[in-house]
Amino acid sequence: MKIAAAISRYLLAVAFIVFGLNGFLHFLPNGNMPTLATQYVTVLAASHYTIPIFAVQLACGILFLINRYIPLALTLIGPVIVNILLFHILMFPIGIGGGVICTICWFILFAKHYQAFAGIFQARA
Repeated sequence: MKIAAAISRYLLAVAFIVFGLNGFLHFLPNGNMPTLATQYVTVLAASHYTIPIFAVQLACGILFLINRYIPLALTLIGPVIVNILLFHILMFPIGIGGGVICTICWFILFAKHYQAFAGIFQARA
């Protein structure tokens, strides 16, 4: 479990540092997306809605890389991963592989740090 968690942490770190930086520096090509996906991404970019999303990706990627505040990083990056999966399921199914890998890595890290989340799974406070 230790090795799987370390590999998962590094994979998440690399993925979210690269894509977080790409949001600010635009060094990866967008590729050909269907019309609906292109419109969606265009609106998000034009409204600057993506800036905090890329900032969260970058911050969480750095936290994963330096192995600090992992439960916080898992909490912050969880909704981002859900949105990545929904985007690919509903608008651009071809690129879903990366989202699935990130989801698997997220669950492996979550299982390793389950004790940090134990309090939120209680029926009564």
